[in-house]
Amino acid sequence: MIDYNKTRILLEPNEIPKEWVNILPDLPVPMTPLINPMDGKPAPPELACAIFPKECVLQEISQDPLIPIPKELREIYAKSYRPTPLHRACGLEKELGIVGDDIKILFKNESVSPTGSHKPNTVLAQAYYSKRNGVSELITETGAGQWGSALSYGCNLFDIKCTVYMVRASFLQKPGRKILMRAFNGEVHASPSNLTDSGKIYFEKDPDHPGSLGIAISEAVEHSMRSDKSRYALGSVVNFVLLHQTIIGQEVKAQLNKIDIQPDVLIGCMGGGSNLGGLIIPFVRDKLQGKNPDIEIIGVEPRACPSVNKGTYRWDYGDSAKKAPILKMYTLGHNFIPSPIHSGGLRYHGMAPIISILSGKKIMSSVMHHQTEVITSGLMFAKTEGILPAPEAAHAIKEAVNQALIAKENNEKKNIVFCLSGHGFFDLLAYKEYMIGNLVDYELPSDEIQKALTAPDMPNVDETRF
Repeated sequence: MIDYNKTRILLEPNEIPKEWVNILPDLPVPMTPLINPMDGKPAPPELACAIFPKECVLQEISQDPLIPIPKELREIYAKSYRPTPLHRACGLEKELGIVGDDIKILFKNESVSPTGSHKPNTVLAQAYYSKRNGVSELITETGAGQWGSALSYGCNLFDIKCTVYMVRASFLQKPGRKILMRAFNGEVHASPSNLTDSGKIYFEKDPDHPGSLGIAISEAVEHSMRSDKSRYALGSVVNFVLLHQTIIGQEVKAQLNKIDIQPDVLIGCMGGGSNLGGLIIPFVRDKLQGKNPDIEIIGVEPRACPSVNKGTYRWDYGDSAKKAPILKMYTLGHNFIPSPIHSGGLRYHGMAPIISILSGKKIMSSVMHHQTEVITSGLMFAKTEGILPAPEAAHAIKEAVNQALIAKENNEKKNIVFCLSGHGFFDLLAYKEYMIGNLVDYELPSDEIQKALTAPDMPNVDETRF
């Protein structure tokens, strides 16, 4: 019998974690540095500080295993939306024919934030530090719009100007996100635009260019360099963003302890790696230290943009115009232009260096799914759990369903935990297209990947120089 007292596990505001978990000291290999695209050498702190807030730069390279969350920031988290609930998906289990307690599906509900996703976890930190540093404007890119609306929210909270370059495909697909950004005083432009040199390269050739996160990043970085009072805000990929997101996994650990459950499988969608990293890093530390060595960790990508599953682990530019730092990561090539699938947040050409190392060392695995099967799972979740998930989050749901059915078929006991990274209330077009039969699957051809990865402008970093 299901104990319904254990199906919605809450924490009190005073139980918000007091520290972020820094996985860098525990990684099986040293973290690679950010490389200056101008000279191919590790970016000095002063260069990185011209792009990002100073405290974030220091966190990017810190070897401290735990980094304190400022008390004032914890109070802002508590006032806004944290801690977030952990739910047992009883309705989904019933739909899958799962009876009793041998197989449990639980999800961390990050959709309860003011903008409906996990993104404010790092937004509030970046805006907090920016305000302390006297920054007057934060500039960013956004794919599906979750990050752009989160930054608009955070900047409005701290009285900082916010400018967002939104990938044009999503700009057209998700008008609700634009309205939300503007409601928080965010200024949003379709990318590529004619407002930056980086954007004009593409815009003047094709004003209807669908855009990519790589192009939008180029525009945002270029814009951020116009003033010493401006900084670039990044919502994924880099170490300090994943660090800020570890508030997710720490809360999950505390919530599972309340009901005396240990997870067997952790699942998250991955585009740049932020929500996945935030969920898994506290558990990865335990796994690497031998405390839960058998835990299975799965990242889920769209087949249209499978950077880990089909990309190459190598040095690459973080953006299309080669203005952002060079990172060593799984990548499809910075010139890669993805198909305009509805999971706009999973269309980045690369993967976070931390996730790339964990993937390369087989500490975690990754899978791919088509968007039609993902949306099917999203609708199943809406009907059984009452939450319409973002298409990105529906990737994790699809894999959680797969894992539960495999466990059921094999008569296994399994506790499956996934991160519901955001709701889909601004993504109704994707569900509409599916319902009327217009949504089609797209799998990235291998020759397109090879073309992007063998482009003559791919960086060649000499690792003997550092």
